[in-house]
Amino acid sequence: MTSSSSFSRPVAEHGKRRVAYYYDSNIGNYYYGQGHVMKPHRIRMTHHLVLNYGMYKNLEIFRPFPAQAADINRFHDPQYTEFLQTADPENLKNLNSSMLRYNVGEDCPMFAGLYEFCQLSSGGSIAAAIKLNKKKCDIAINWMGGLHHAKKSEASGFCYTNDIVLGILELLKYNQRVLYVDIDVHHGDGVEEAFYVTDRVMTVSFHKFGDFFPGTGDVVDVGVGKGKMYSVNVPLKDGITDSTYHSIFKPIMTKVMERFDPSVVVLQCGADSLNGDRLGPFNMTLRGHGECARFFRSYNIPLMMLGGGGYTPRNVARCWTYETSIACNVELPDELPYNDYFEYFGPGYKLHIGPSNVMDHNTPTYLEQIRTTVLQNLSEVPFVPSVQMRPIPRDGLNGSSSENIDNAHPDCRLPSQIMDGHIEHEGEFYDTERPGTSGRRNAHDHKRAAERPGPSEKRTRK
Repeated sequence: MTSSSSFSRPVAEHGKRRVAYYYDSNIGNYYYGQGHVMKPHRIRMTHHLVLNYGMYKNLEIFRPFPAQAADINRFHDPQYTEFLQTADPENLKNLNSSMLRYNVGEDCPMFAGLYEFCQLSSGGSIAAAIKLNKKKCDIAINWMGGLHHAKKSEASGFCYTNDIVLGILELLKYNQRVLYVDIDVHHGDGVEEAFYVTDRVMTVSFHKFGDFFPGTGDVVDVGVGKGKMYSVNVPLKDGITDSTYHSIFKPIMTKVMERFDPSVVVLQCGADSLNGDRLGPFNMTLRGHGECARFFRSYNIPLMMLGGGGYTPRNVARCWTYETSIACNVELPDELPYNDYFEYFGPGYKLHIGPSNVMDHNTPTYLEQIRTTVLQNLSEVPFVPSVQMRPIPRDGLNGSSSENIDNAHPDCRLPSQIMDGHIEHEGEFYDTERPGTSGRRNAHDHKRAAERPGPSEKRTRK
């Protein structure tokens, strides 16, 4: 049993927001393969922690309807979508040429249920966008989403379909200006590329830059044509701490909110920018990472919060649980409640993690140069850009009303014909994370291969 001291406590009633939370337990059944650092099971770990902290009382929990090909094709090439639909590990020889064409194989392996995995991730972000569009919530959370590297016709960086782009396209039906902010340690290249020539979406990415995947996101990359100055890149160096991060994050984002004046914000909360991540060299704690979510929540405009990277599963679960509490405006005790994955949070069994003593290579001089350049670029963005709105297309996910299918539980499994081949693999926890090992890998071990050329939802029962 969970003690009462482990439950969430409201911080202040006046700060209450309606929070929609999207989750499908099947997401934890997919397995990228032996030794791969991407663990979809981290999302199930997050969900169990959220529930055992008692935050279900502060959330409306929904199971999103899987995105269909027509939804995915709003951004992705239909031939690429068809390839994902037919992808089968048992038929690798016949698919070899297509795998090379679409960059599926090494960093982005073909695994059982790949297309269904993409459907759940994308369906959650589209459903979250529809919920915000209809003003049925103030904050929508989809930790299954945030896969920001996927391109129109190519998988990249463990990402196959770009749920973020699909969600933003849905938001653009009702919103003149959408702000996308990415705090993943890797550059949000797929989202930036999708909106590089428009002034209706501003993309802002804070990321490690240099000899690091994907190698894009220099401060001089600002967009082209109508989109010039609407792509904002903040390249950072190893070891950045909470205080250093916010010395540049807050002034830049304050300026962005002032000049661009978005009607909705999409925040990609990649947890690989935390201290101790296997791929990320930053030195942030949950409090510093979560402060970014708190910053946007304070503006009291519609907010979508998405997952993303994060390759130390126990810390990913901690992070997204903490940021769910920020969305709900509740305070969580540091003592973790008992949950199905309690053993993986040892030896301390605490929510928060401390910083390490690594060197911060982001000198005051370097940060001032980046800050000055970015703020100068933002000064060229006209106040509240004028956008001509068009007739509103029908909603995504077949435009169906959620009212007819609002009774399913998000922890129920999908039909057996889809899920029979999927099991909870022990490698989800123990690949490179066995007791007595650091579990940390060089950032080049994964995500490097990608550099080669190469109806809407179902509400849970309480």
